[in-house]
Amino acid sequence: MQDTWENQNPDRKKRKPKKRCLWRLSVLFLALALGAGYYYLERTVPDQLNIVAGEQEEFSLPLLFQSTLELKDAAISEVSLGNPSDIPSSQIKISGNQPFQMTGNKKGSYQMEVRLFGLVKVKDVQVDVVDENYVIPCGTPVGIYLKSDGILVIGTGTLTGADGVDIEPAYGILRSGDYIEAINGKPLSTKEELMQEVNQAGDNKVTLRIRRGEEEMTISMNPAEDQDGAYKLGAWVRDDTQGIGTMTYLDLNGNFGALGHGISDSDIGGVVEIQEGALYETQILGIEKGSSGNPGVMSGIIYYGPGSQLGSITANTETGIFGQASAKLLSRFAQSPLPVGYRQDVQTGPALLRSSVSGEPKDYQIEIQKVDYSTNHRTKSIIFQVTDPQLLALTGGVIQGMSGSPIIQNGKLIGAVTHVFVQDSTKGYGIFIENMLTH
Repeated sequence: MQDTWENQNPDRKKRKPKKRCLWRLSVLFLALALGAGYYYLERTVPDQLNIVAGEQEEFSLPLLFQSTLELKDAAISEVSLGNPSDIPSSQIKISGNQPFQMTGNKKGSYQMEVRLFGLVKVKDVQVDVVDENYVIPCGTPVGIYLKSDGILVIGTGTLTGADGVDIEPAYGILRSGDYIEAINGKPLSTKEELMQEVNQAGDNKVTLRIRRGEEEMTISMNPAEDQDGAYKLGAWVRDDTQGIGTMTYLDLNGNFGALGHGISDSDIGGVVEIQEGALYETQILGIEKGSSGNPGVMSGIIYYGPGSQLGSITANTETGIFGQASAKLLSRFAQSPLPVGYRQDVQTGPALLRSSVSGEPKDYQIEIQKVDYSTNHRTKSIIFQVTDPQLLALTGGVIQGMSGSPIIQNGKLIGAVTHVFVQDSTKGYGIFIENMLTH
């Protein structure tokens, strides 16, 4: 029998599986590349960008893959993109750190679509065309007092009953982070009121209205009598918090922003929900220098009282505390305001940190080492190092109490200090000022 061509060429049968395997590997590699690219772009490309009306703004995003930026709908006539050829367009392709320009002609919010390799849509970016904004950088230490919105439950604990047996009456009923708003229908404003009502109830069941996250609920429990004859819930509670921080800015309407991060309770690990708050006069009494493993701290005294109040706090958020300054505080800042710098204005290199740790406002030299333009780490977008010999000699770098100190670069307020590197007190994190202004 005559051999067929396949029988004469046995290697052909071997080549087919190899080709199929290579094809599958290519498809798998492409799928992995698309998946990795999508995930990377989703995390590194900001959800929102600000551009000043009438000005050309330059951006540079850390793109590992070729991406397409395309303006949508109304944005096409009001916003233009610029590529390296400097030809305005509604669509451009960029990769790596290749810069691109954007110009806004009319105030408003517009949409820009980001596509991976020009094929796979990753996200829509909101482009806000805004007026140039001016604020006064402060760098002044202030005393902070916050009244929580309800009685904050820090945690539950064990108490020794009248019979000498340890009990935990609130276990499984109250949780850390709960806010007690009322007892037996009576609204509460202080922890002393709660203690008084519980003690008066004795061993009778009490009804508590609590707020747990976004949920309102009513729970019932029996107080327990301790060895001293007092009735308790067996929960640690708090109704206020106070401390010293730095005011970042005053806007032209007398509104202030401070800290660059929210005031959180270390026991619950979340931002304290507040009913009200106030700024007060403070005096710095001493400075403990930072060192490796010890970030250092400013110690001082807060002067409470109507005559010492410097402003009212209306919001405690992830990006700082905010409110209205008093006339007394406003009178202290007569210097000219600076323009606001948005994330595209922040560059690695020299910058200034304004602080009053020496007793008077002063600008100190720092070096911005890294900038994260994404929106994933809102309070840690800037990494900087203190290089000013005077500040290093005074504080060792960044210390507790300096949170909120303004960061100025190229004549613009671009951010504020938020955290210190525990293992290297000369380094710190900063927040973009635009994240504070849009709290």
